[in-house]
Amino acid sequence: MLEVTEEVAAALADRRPVVALESTIIAHGLPRPDNLRIAREIEGAVRAGGAVPATIAVLGGRVRVGLDDAALEEVAARGDVLKLGVRDLAPALVRGLPGATTVASTAHVAALAGIGAFATGGLGGVHREASATFDESADLTALAGAPVVVVCAGVKSILDVGATLERLETLSVPVLGYGTDHLAGFYLADSGHPVPWRVDDPGEVARIHAARRVLGLPQAVVVANPLPVAEQMDPALHDRVLADALAAAAAEGIGGKDATPFILGRFHAETGGESLRVNVALVLRNAGLAARIAAAMAG
Repeated sequence: MLEVTEEVAAALADRRPVVALESTIIAHGLPRPDNLRIAREIEGAVRAGGAVPATIAVLGGRVRVGLDDAALEEVAARGDVLKLGVRDLAPALVRGLPGATTVASTAHVAALAGIGAFATGGLGGVHREASATFDESADLTALAGAPVVVVCAGVKSILDVGATLERLETLSVPVLGYGTDHLAGFYLADSGHPVPWRVDDPGEVARIHAARRVLGLPQAVVVANPLPVAEQMDPALHDRVLADALAAAAAEGIGGKDATPFILGRFHAETGGESLRVNVALVLRNAGLAARIAAAMAG
């Protein structure tokens, strides 16, 4: 049920750098028709960094590792593409349903295929009010068992960032700040939380990953790559829209897996396109950094 494109398979066989990419951002995270153009730009950023992109999705009863342009267009254009976490992969495959992979399922499939680096936007984590709802993203437990390097922009700022860092510590998932001593804040350059380790070049990330493999450690390595301050969302705008979105979600009784897309949708609607600009900028930066890390890992 795992179908790897010839380009990706050849790169893996030759030990050349490959970067896995999720497809949920294409099917559910970006507006049509911009999503297809941006998906191509993300793959282009990986290639510009010297690696082969491997966008992952479920199509035709197969987990596709690497998409040709027709498959990429299908994921971007179809309105029935499901959002598939790890728990959803097998049912979707058996029923032949199309699906886009989340951070959790992309990390799992990347590890299964032998891909060592993965670029995404922001991580899921512990939701606000989780002490009452027990609501936390499956990203966390998936990262505890997928030995890949995950380049991200930190934890989505709509979540409980401090609690998420505590959970990652409990799960023994290392968090590295790239060029910073503080955790990247998704739409913001700084979440206000320190990171336990700082790294300043791709080679050091590659050596950390290699050392963990020698030690037999099964967790992912999270590399939090911050936006430059000049490219972040205006913090006052961010905080205002977040407060309004949280209040709206509570008033409408929206929670669980529906909370994140609802709140991010409010950001898209209320910031005049600013959240989309920032989201695209951070994903492209992460794709480029993941490619450089993959190149260092291959070397």
